Amino acid sequence: MPRGEKRWSNPLRDPRDKRLPRIAGPCSLIIFGVTGDLARKKLMPAIYDLANRGLLPPSFALVGFGRRDWDDEDFAKVVHDAVREHARTGFREEVWERLTEGFRFVQGSFDDDASFDRLKDTLATLDKERGTDGNHAFYLSIPPNAFPTVCEQLHRSGLATSSNRDNWRRVVIEKPFGHDLESAKQLNAIVNSVFPESSVFRIDHYLGKETVQNILALRFANQLFDPLWSSHYVDHVQITMAEDIGLGGRAGYYDGIGAARDVIQNHLLQLMALVAMEEPISFEPKQLQAEKIKVLSATSNILPIAENTARGQYGPGWQGSEKVPGLKDEEGFAKDSTTETYAAIALEVDSRRWAGVPFYLRTGKRLGRRVTEIALVFKRAPHLPFDKTMTEELSQNALVIRVQPDEGITLRFGSKVPASSMEVRDVNMDFSYGTAFTEASPEAYERLILDVLLGEPSLFPVNEEVELSWEILDPVLDCWAQEGSPDSYESGTWGPASADEMLERTGRSWRRP
Repeated sequence: MPRGEKRWSNPLRDPRDKRLPRIAGPCSLIIFGVTGDLARKKLMPAIYDLANRGLLPPSFALVGFGRRDWDDEDFAKVVHDAVREHARTGFREEVWERLTEGFRFVQGSFDDDASFDRLKDTLATLDKERGTDGNHAFYLSIPPNAFPTVCEQLHRSGLATSSNRDNWRRVVIEKPFGHDLESAKQLNAIVNSVFPESSVFRIDHYLGKETVQNILALRFANQLFDPLWSSHYVDHVQITMAEDIGLGGRAGYYDGIGAARDVIQNHLLQLMALVAMEEPISFEPKQLQAEKIKVLSATSNILPIAENTARGQYGPGWQGSEKVPGLKDEEGFAKDSTTETYAAIALEVDSRRWAGVPFYLRTGKRLGRRVTEIALVFKRAPHLPFDKTMTEELSQNALVIRVQPDEGITLRFGSKVPASSMEVRDVNMDFSYGTAFTEASPEAYERLILDVLLGEPSLFPVNEEVELSWEILDPVLDCWAQEGSPDSYESGTWGPASADEMLERTGRSWRRP
């Protein structure tokens, strides 16, 4: 928390009770790119859900900025429709009426000085009439090439800083954080020339998921797993984010970015850091970030890169009972494009705990099913005192953290089959969030938006994490740029044959999620 910053508290809540969620203080959230899908499907519903859960103050304001010729009532109608369609919690009229009192819309373009001057006047009015107290968060749900213009306008208009040290200004940036290391450094320099790093929140929505945060609880609240969490017992780690959808209308955005930049550089490397990090001194933001930085600093590609990576583009095939077209048959995608829709890489962490353990990261579109999981696959028992025919179906033990859609944890181990003979087969022990807890998990953007308003940066990557991630990925992208076109794979399968061959060279195979 910046020096002198005040916290707003609910007098009905005991501040000593750490079990109760914290409530944001007086503030406003300004969304640039308010007409986009992200704002409509995620941000607006998340704001309503936070209000419905009593986690926003009475003095909260939501300001939209865009080119549309809307007044405040038009903006409120757009938010209303988005909430009705996508909100997680039930619609309550009294909550909605209270929330809409703080809705404002400012028409303008990013390069127009007068538009940002109107925005400044609007926020000043909200400070006086709504009681937002000079605390404003700017959410940049816009293309990265627009970041410099918006940041410069926020600086020119004086919106990025406050003359009162008790007030705060923050900026929220959506991925991608650049397209390589050099562009990431340039982007960080631009943003930090306007906002100090402590006021910059880079959104990675995966880090807001309950199951991802449960990695920390699983590791550090249970002595059971700690002795096993190392190269002494773990053979390898697989981190998978698979989607069963194609690009749809995103071809224009996706072409030239690809699966590795879109998912591995941020989501999967962050998941890997949480799995491989050492126990922090505390769960203060700086301590968590320091441990993740140590992991990323020690991470490198397994060489040679060409043999330990794979990439592909989906072709036509079947997604369930539906026949779907291939990537290059979809509108807006160049026929000669080399942009991958599947990417897999092999990494190693040069530390005492993880030396010799490969980390396999993979992501893709039009795969067998939608699933994100982290699997720690353990070494085989050094000796099995059973007849080989009785253990033929026994595979390696595995601890699987299911991030989505069926959030939970599975432990796979061998058990005797009920019979007179000593036959051993794999069985699963399952924990499911949906059945173990009565509380529904909040949507990731709820947690992240609330953390922005509270000034809680634990779940947001800092400059150094972003740049280290690009240092890991850039050599892979450079190698692929020299290799020509990606391999093809049939929609509905689990990727190109080259991905299977990548693991087969080491005597391993991909899990079937």
